[in-house]
Amino acid sequence: MDEAIIRAGWAIWSVAPRDGEPPAGDALVGAFLASEARVALIDARAPGDLGLRAAQALGAVIAATGAAMLVAVPDTLPDTLDAFVAAGATHVLTPDADDAMLHASLKLAERHARRTLDVRRRRTHADGEVGEVHRWIADAMDHGQSCLAIIVALSRLDLINAAHGRPAGNMLLRSVETRMQAAAAEVFGDGAVVARSGGAEFVMAGVAGPDRARAIADTLETLLALPFQAGSVPIRLGVRLGLAASQPSEDPASVLARAGEALSQAQAGDGTMLRFAHPGDVTPLDVLAADLHHAIERGEIDIVFQPQVEIRSGRITGVEALARWRHPTLGPLGADPLFAAAERADLGLALSDHIQQIALQRAARWPLAMSHLRLSINITAADVARAGFARLFLERVASSGFPIDRLTAEITETGLIRELDRAAVVLDSLRQAGVRIAIDDFGTGYSSLAYLTSLPIDYLKLDRALVSEVDASRRDRVVVRGIIRIAAHLGMSIVAEGVETHDQAVLLGRLGCEIYQGFLRAAPLDEAALRAMIEEELECAA
Repeated sequence: MDEAIIRAGWAIWSVAPRDGEPPAGDALVGAFLASEARVALIDARAPGDLGLRAAQALGAVIAATGAAMLVAVPDTLPDTLDAFVAAGATHVLTPDADDAMLHASLKLAERHARRTLDVRRRRTHADGEVGEVHRWIADAMDHGQSCLAIIVALSRLDLINAAHGRPAGNMLLRSVETRMQAAAAEVFGDGAVVARSGGAEFVMAGVAGPDRARAIADTLETLLALPFQAGSVPIRLGVRLGLAASQPSEDPASVLARAGEALSQAQAGDGTMLRFAHPGDVTPLDVLAADLHHAIERGEIDIVFQPQVEIRSGRITGVEALARWRHPTLGPLGADPLFAAAERADLGLALSDHIQQIALQRAARWPLAMSHLRLSINITAADVARAGFARLFLERVASSGFPIDRLTAEITETGLIRELDRAAVVLDSLRQAGVRIAIDDFGTGYSSLAYLTSLPIDYLKLDRALVSEVDASRRDRVVVRGIIRIAAHLGMSIVAEGVETHDQAVLLGRLGCEIYQGFLRAAPLDEAALRAMIEEELECAA
C-alpha cells in the first residue's frame, strides 16, 4: 500500500500487523481515538490472525463512533469475509487491490463515515444544547402532540477513567450516545430528539402519550442495562432515569423540570432505576394511597433481595429483603413511597404483614446453594407498638419454615424514639427466640447512643449518608470510626449500607466494618438473579 497516501489523508488511520505485533486491544483503541480519524485501515493480508485480532479489537469503537473500518483481507473465502464483517469491518479490499482501488475504497469508506456522523448529529445535539430539546418539545406540543421527556444519568464514569484510562472513558461516552440513539429509534421511531446535557447526562424526548410510558420505560431499561463496550472490555454502568409526560397547557421547561425531579428521586432511592413524574396538579401520595387498596390483592407488592457481603472475603453472607411496588402505570416504586402511601391509607400493618410473610416464604424455598445466607427483614415502629407483635412475628416465622437462627429483624432507629421501652421488650423477646436484631440507618436523624445500651442489638447498619462520603470527608470518617469502635466494645457488628466504590469498602474494612451492601456488588435482585450470583460465587470458590 502507498504509505504516503495513507499519511496524507488526515481522516485515515492505519494498522499494519504485518510490520510487527499490533498493540493490545485497549492500546489499539486508545490510539485510534487519539487520532480522531474517521476511517481505520487494517492490512490483514499477512499470514496469521493478527489482522483479524486488530479488527476485533477496534470493532466496538468503530460502531460506537460511527467511523468506518476498511480491511485488506487475505482472501475472499466466505468464512474469511464473514469473520471480518462480524468483527466490525464496514468495507473490504481484495488481496490484489492496486493503489487506484485503495484510493477509491478509502473515499467510499470516508463518505460512509461522514454520512453516518451527519445523521447522528441531526439526531443528537452537541453538549449543552438542551435548549434544542426545549424547542423540539414546544414545536411538538404546538402541533397538539403529547410528549414524553426522559432524562438519563450515568454513574461511575470517574471509575471507568481510573480503571481503563480516559480514552476508554471517552469511547464509552460515544458508545452511550450511540445506544441512546438506538434507544430513541426503538421506542419513538423518527419522532424523537436526543441531547447530551453535559457530563454523563442525556435528555431524550419523543412523541408518545402517557399510555405508552410504561412500555417505553421497559424498553429503555432493557437497552441501557446491557453492558457498554470500551474496546474489548464490557463495562456496566449505573443508570438512572426520570420520565415525565407532558400535560395540556404545560410548557417544555415544566415537563423537563418534572423529569429532572423524577430523576433526582431515582438517584436518591434504594435501587429503583426509573421514576415517573406525577402531573403537577395531582398529589402523588393521595394517588398512591388510593391505588394501594388494590395493590396487595393484585399481587403488585413484591420482594427483591440485596446481597450483604463480607468485606474480608468478598463472600455474600446474607441478603436484605426490600419491598417493591410494581405499579401498573408508574413503574417500580421503592419502599419509601410504598410505606408513605400505606401510612396515608392506614394500611401500614397490613402491608408490613404481607411483606414479612412473602419474604419468609420465598427464603424458606431457597435451594441448598443458598442455605448459608442470612435473611434480614424490616419491622416498623407500628409493628413494635402493636399488641402481641412478638408472638405474631414468631408464629409467622415458624409457619414459613425458615430457620430462625438465620433471621435478622431490622428496625429503623427513628421509629424507636417514642417507644424505646416497649421496643426493648419486644426486641428482647425476638432475640431470646433466636432472631438477630439490627438497627437500620444508624448515624443520622434522631441518632441516640442510648439505643446502644438500652436495646438488645446485634448489628448496627451505618446509614448510606455517612458511607457515601467516608472516603472523601474527614468528619464523616471520624464519625464512622467512632461508631464502629463503640459498637465493637459492646459486642455489635457493623453493616455499611450504600457502598458504591471499592475504595469505600477497603476503607470501611480498615476501620473495622465487617459487612457491606450496595451497588459495588449488586443492586437489589430478584430471586433468579440472586440465585445465579450465589451459584457463580460457589463455582469460582470451588
